[in-house]
Amino acid sequence: MTYETILIEDRDRVRTILLNRPEKLNALVDQLANETIAAIEEADRDDDVNVILLSGAGRGFCAGLDLTERLNRTAPVAEPSRWQRLDDLGWVSRQALVITGASKPVVAAINGAAAGAGLSIALAADVRVMAQGARITTGYARRGLSPDGGMSWFLPRIVGATRAADLILTARDVTAEEALATGIVAAVYPDESFREDAQAYAAALAANAPIGMTNSKRLLAESAANSLTTQLKRELTLIRRAFESDDVREGLRAFVEKRQSVFRGR
Repeated sequence: MTYETILIEDRDRVRTILLNRPEKLNALVDQLANETIAAIEEADRDDDVNVILLSGAGRGFCAGLDLTERLNRTAPVAEPSRWQRLDDLGWVSRQALVITGASKPVVAAINGAAAGAGLSIALAADVRVMAQGARITTGYARRGLSPDGGMSWFLPRIVGATRAADLILTARDVTAEEALATGIVAAVYPDESFREDAQAYAAALAANAPIGMTNSKRLLAESAANSLTTQLKRELTLIRRAFESDDVREGLRAFVEKRQSVFRGR
């Protein structure tokens, strides 16, 4: 598929999807959001891809919704009907669903400013890494808005209810150091080496067995709603299935032979 607002790169079984509206700090418009959704779905179907890496071109990761584009629309946007409000989540919400629904790990590499719906994209990812000089903000309260894109669901689960309320209600800027200390990101890398460091992190994940990563992602997602007993049963079901896979047999052979495993996703 040909894309106009994103860039694609494949390396070390990592599919990098780069939001590419740098002059707007990769602020979201319909085309960018829909192409991002399509690219994630395409990467998830590709057997040569083990990890999906999301980042932004230029100085920003994603500055959220392009409000200037909204203000410049000449035609008024019709008020959605009650049924449309119930049935149509819209692309801001679909981005969260496609990221969390991907069978492969999604890593958000926050290279620069991430705000509003742009931060929601990062929060939906399985793991986030951040450049030393980057800043993030929920942003909504500054514009008289409330969160979308799943922020009000993801953020309390990542940092807890009190910190989430603080970040959303104050809409203050958060440094990389604070994001690391509060668990929003897993690692902070120097600005000058950020692209390569983020790629190396994703490549290290991609070297693991795809089946194991998919099952782990499923278990982590299910754990929020499951009781301990239910979760223990799910863990046992998935690990029993895994022991029947070629990847586990390869991992065991590689351990005995003291060599690097070569996983096939089977």
